[in-house]
Amino acid sequence: MTLNRRNFFAGAATAATAVAATSAAASVSRAALAVVPEAVTQDSTATAAPLVPSTGRPYNPVVTLNGWTLPWRMNAGVKEFHLIAEPVVREMAPGFKVNMWGYNGQSPGPTIEVVEGDRVRIFVTNRLPEHTTVHWHGQRLPNGMDGVGGITQPHIPPGKTFVYEFTARRPGTFMYHPHADEMVQMAMGMMGFWVTHPREPKHPQIAAVDRDFCFLLGSFDVEPGSNTPKVNTMTDFNIWSFNSRVYPGIDTLNVRRGDRVRIRVGNLTMTNHPIHIHGHEFEVTGTDGGAVPKSARWPEVSVDVAVGQMRQMEFIADEEGDWSLHCHKAHHTMGPMGHEVPTMIGVDQKDMVAKIKKLVPDYMVMGDRGMADMGAMQMPLPENTLPMMAGAGPFGPAEMGGMFTLLKVRRDQKPGDYRDPGWFKHPAGTVAHEVDSAGLQPAPRDASAPSGPAHGEADASVRKPSGHGAHDH
Repeated sequence: MTLNRRNFFAGAATAATAVAATSAAASVSRAALAVVPEAVTQDSTATAAPLVPSTGRPYNPVVTLNGWTLPWRMNAGVKEFHLIAEPVVREMAPGFKVNMWGYNGQSPGPTIEVVEGDRVRIFVTNRLPEHTTVHWHGQRLPNGMDGVGGITQPHIPPGKTFVYEFTARRPGTFMYHPHADEMVQMAMGMMGFWVTHPREPKHPQIAAVDRDFCFLLGSFDVEPGSNTPKVNTMTDFNIWSFNSRVYPGIDTLNVRRGDRVRIRVGNLTMTNHPIHIHGHEFEVTGTDGGAVPKSARWPEVSVDVAVGQMRQMEFIADEEGDWSLHCHKAHHTMGPMGHEVPTMIGVDQKDMVAKIKKLVPDYMVMGDRGMADMGAMQMPLPENTLPMMAGAGPFGPAEMGGMFTLLKVRRDQKPGDYRDPGWFKHPAGTVAHEVDSAGLQPAPRDASAPSGPAHGEADASVRKPSGHGAHDH
């Protein structure tokens, strides 16, 4: 893990006058650059511990799944951050690396956490090969700080640093992303999370929670054997991710039994995602529009997160176990596969396979009995290619990929401990198992069911009614 923090928190008493934003995303002068906070970068894909604030207003920090929170410095009462838009290499799963564009060494970029009422100053340095901007998705702010290139501000040219400044006016869950060459830049992974915490610890609509997680949904089109996403794809994406990680490379969400848990999800893909949690019911307590009033909430086990939306789910983790958390679109929980692969279920391929193996010894038959065998196959793949199904659990292949992870609930997980506790140890008699056919007994007859012949069968001992009606004798 690389965390570059050289002089990041060094005092800069003169910065307020040198870099104050006097116009929409004003270009920073050479003199001002001398006091721009140094950028912090990160190259680890592990979930970082929550960043407990040491300056500014207090808040209960979030944990970014396979990500981290961007540090800041306080300067004359203003929170200052520094984002670097740049090419990055993201390891999406062990051994599978993709060339992306992101911020501060990663895609998605680091989460920005502030408190309602904070004055925020964000420096954005462009190290991309083309211009960019940053749009602060869902924020109430001056129009000139909205980050729409050519409309509300000039684009940030390569090599230049611009500054945005505004007050975080309402608490909630937000995102940041470019509004410049948007299809390309977002297809390359440029996005990040933003959380504004409530100023009052006892907010009437925002409950205090024990664990607060966040991640962004991403989609990429990476052909097998390649390293760079195809940026002109409209719908046929083949890599589906939580925070630019795919199963089994996505960390688990580890909580203590009885914890109140919040999960914040944002969607910057080109389709909707029904996010489903096993074993628990939750309520949607917030959107990018703000907190949902308590009177408008209802229990769910899945929530559809549409394009450009944010959703907050909250529940009490009161059921121990390893509970799946995933998109309920089945092909979003798989690795890359060809969209034009024909269905081969029930097709006898053995004669064809024998002929093909004479030419291609490693050829493997697939799909004639369904695709479950792919979870256990060790099929040769091109270099830097993600398997279609991957991962294994204590009972065998998981046959999953993409947008899938686990919520791990344990009674002995200590408060503030986010370490993976390992696989759940099921109490005796609580795991589905094979029935011993030799010991099978006939199913007991329902005492309330009528005796005699089954429904629809005739019995010679019962006289049929005459044609004049059932009550004729």
